[in-house]
Amino acid sequence: MISDLAFCDLPRSFAPCEFRIKWADGGWEIARARKLRQAVFCEEQGVFTGDDLDAIDAIAQPLVALSCVGGMAEQVVGTVRIHPGEDGLWWGSRLAVDAAYRHVGRIGATLIRLAVCSAHARGAQVFLAHVQAQNQALFEKLHWTALKPELLHGRPHVLMQADLAQYPPCHDPLTGFVSRANTASR
Repeated sequence: MISDLAFCDLPRSFAPCEFRIKWADGGWEIARARKLRQAVFCEEQGVFTGDDLDAIDAIAQPLVALSCVGGMAEQVVGTVRIHPGEDGLWWGSRLAVDAAYRHVGRIGATLIRLAVCSAHARGAQVFLAHVQAQNQALFEKLHWTALKPELLHGRPHVLMQADLAQYPPCHDPLTGFVSRANTASR
């Protein structure tokens, strides 16, 4: 019989300090990534009604940021998707980070890094994204160039291009990268 005693000595305020950023390869990762996208783009931002799924989801590779406790994945706290276009052109879209983790561990930046590095390993010669205008400065810090302003889904966006010279190919995206929480901001 299971008692009401705690199985763990961690305080309730415990927050993970390590995040694994990788290609989603499990059904639970993909399902949680979609729930996170719905929470961010439908509920929080109101960009879409109901859900944000589109035809690109059928061909895109989702990436996830997993919070880890004791080295084990606990939950999806960030996501982005990538897909190839024609002639070496790749696209990134639907970057979303859980509100509680937006200032912890460079999750968004590391998702962007793995997205571009893994596409680069698969032959990307150009990597583009339609970035919400309020996120342009972040992308510029990450070696992206603004190409032109656009209006998508009734909101200002910027078509941006990654500088592939800053993103070496990552040939093992299922292992991906590890990002650690910035303990100074906690």
